[in-house]
Amino acid sequence: MQTVQLDKSKHDRHHFDCGIDALNNYLRIMASQQAKKDNTRTFVLEDAKCTEHIIGYYTLTMTPIDLTSLPIKLQKKHQNVSSGGLIARLAVDQRYKGNGYGEWLLIDALKKLLMACEAVAFPIVIVDAKDGVECFYKKYGFTAFQDTENKLFITISDLRASIGS
Repeated sequence: MQTVQLDKSKHDRHHFDCGIDALNNYLRIMASQQAKKDNTRTFVLEDAKCTEHIIGYYTLTMTPIDLTSLPIKLQKKHQNVSSGGLIARLAVDQRYKGNGYGEWLLIDALKKLLMACEAVAFPIVIVDAKDGVECFYKKYGFTAFQDTENKLFITISDLRASIGS
């Protein structure tokens, strides 16, 4: 399996349905626009039988870090840092759920962020989890920010230790 950047002329965005309107609408309407402006990059996992069909997708970008929301130890270690990598969205079409694609997409996104970190250093990866999916990210080592449970992070050093560089 391999992700590719979203190509609105090839990928059928209109039949993608993960069950969350905001994620569906982002893929249909905003993802290509944001990529064109160099604000985000959206990667899709194509169905091997029909590459126009999108199994799932994720969107990557950078985001400001509120250091006061991190544990004291990390605040001190990264006191001069202003941004981190962000998995802005991650979704799997309902037709493909239960087959491990969410996990595969998360690991692929984290690997891409690790590679990006080698060129442009940043200390943490952040994810804004939708209600009810915080547990999914916590299984992979993400920790909730002190001020909100839906916003989670994992350090680049922890990523290197768990999935390599």
